[in-house]
Amino acid sequence: MEICHYAEDLKQQPTWVLLLGLIGLLSLSKFTFSLLQWVYVTFLRPPKNLRRYGSWSLVTGPTDGIGRAFAFQLARKGLNLVLVGRSPDKLAAVSDEIKAKFGKTQIKTVVADLSGDLSEGVRRIREAIEGIDVGLLVNNAGVSYPYARFFHEVDEELLKNLIRVNVEATTKVTQAVIPGMLERKKGAIVNVGSGAAIVIPSDPLYAVYAATKAYIDQFSRSIHVEYKKSGIDVQCQVPLYVATKMASIRRSSFFVPSPDTYARSALHSIGYEPRCTPYWPHSLVWCITSVIPDFIIDAWRLRFSLGIRKRGQLKDSKKK
Repeated sequence: MEICHYAEDLKQQPTWVLLLGLIGLLSLSKFTFSLLQWVYVTFLRPPKNLRRYGSWSLVTGPTDGIGRAFAFQLARKGLNLVLVGRSPDKLAAVSDEIKAKFGKTQIKTVVADLSGDLSEGVRRIREAIEGIDVGLLVNNAGVSYPYARFFHEVDEELLKNLIRVNVEATTKVTQAVIPGMLERKKGAIVNVGSGAAIVIPSDPLYAVYAATKAYIDQFSRSIHVEYKKSGIDVQCQVPLYVATKMASIRRSSFFVPSPDTYARSALHSIGYEPRCTPYWPHSLVWCITSVIPDFIIDAWRLRFSLGIRKRGQLKDSKKK
């Protein structure tokens, strides 16, 4: 009898009430599913065996920050390394450190200034990887502003370097490595993007940098779709702040990891989603920013960047 009364009550409810209830149920279900998926991906999902892609990995920008941490973590996983950087002394130092810690790791170094003669650099990379199974490419090399500045204040040299390194070098190094992966029908490509292009709606006073990283995101997603059926996993990793020289942050914290902490998380995510934020506290920040109106974030970011610009200009004036 009670069931019959309940059914009658439902029939007597206005349609809009039933629709609101259904929408609420669907929203709750979606939230619950997303939360459970996040917990699984973040804490429970096992990492892939990176050696199944090949015994060699290539890392650009490996002498400092995230790139250096990537190199050490990949060596820890038993992968051989092709290290691409512009300073022969720094490449030699990193190579010696890795060999001292992981004696069995084979290392090739390629001296290439990705902001200079890119054709020559790519030629050297092609020569270095000929005959070896480079299964993992980490396009980490990148350039940012020395400090925040308006677009009209970006000089020609900085503008050239931002586009040459962040866009052209990533594109051409990928183009040099991917034929071997296609031949072997396996491989993984990790392009290091930035929260400046994805997580926040705008990055005032870092406009060109953010735009180059937006290119990396779309480039990664598109070739992910192109080559997924060929056995090649392409991923754009989206870090927020990491304690590096490039970010001008010395001390790490819960929301600003050290390069090593970030790299460990990054390796755990390789081979899965075409876009990810490997370090899980960064994903919490992304979740928070997604529900804040864009104009609030824009205003905060502009004020924040203006502060960096003022400090940078003051520092420059003291040098003169």
